[in-house]
Amino acid sequence: MKRLINRVWRALVAPRMVYGWRRPGGGRWLAHTRISTATRIERPEQLDLGDHVYIGPFNLIDASGGLRIGEGCQITTHCALLSHSSHQALRLAGRAYWGHAAPPGLVRRAVAIGPYTFIGPHSTVMPGVSIGRGVLVRAYSYVDADVPDFAIVGGQPARVLGDTRDADRRALEADPAWQASYAAWAHPGDADA
Repeated sequence: MKRLINRVWRALVAPRMVYGWRRPGGGRWLAHTRISTATRIERPEQLDLGDHVYIGPFNLIDASGGLRIGEGCQITTHCALLSHSSHQALRLAGRAYWGHAAPPGLVRRAVAIGPYTFIGPHSTVMPGVSIGRGVLVRAYSYVDADVPDFAIVGGQPARVLGDTRDADRRALEADPAWQASYAAWAHPGDADA
């Protein structure tokens, strides 16, 4: 009996994937987007998601300064996508920081992540960063500058280490049936850029 109660308890409180998303206050229904219940989204009304997005468990998604995540992106686990930073404002304002609408040193800048980008576990994306399409951000990366399309980046701070199209080209040569699907999003002239 104790085992059954434990199993039921875990089933009730364990993180789950929620299928589908609509931004609070309206917006189109994104039937193929999946977000873990164990992820915290701050200011979801400022979050602009494409469809087919996956946001795994234990992430902090801070959309307070505006955050756009393009179609097909994968945000793995234990990531922080930040669109504001108050570390300097807190030091400058001290106790006056609490409740102040615009303390000195507060940074609030929109973040954009291009379509079909992968953000590896334990990565941080800082305010104001724009990450291109088809990017691979390796695990434990600290991204504090813009990232070009199709880059492989890693490190602290993240630096360009390669190009995702090299591996993509080999995979598409091995299975050419996927070339049209790949071309539909990968070319810079697409509407979802």
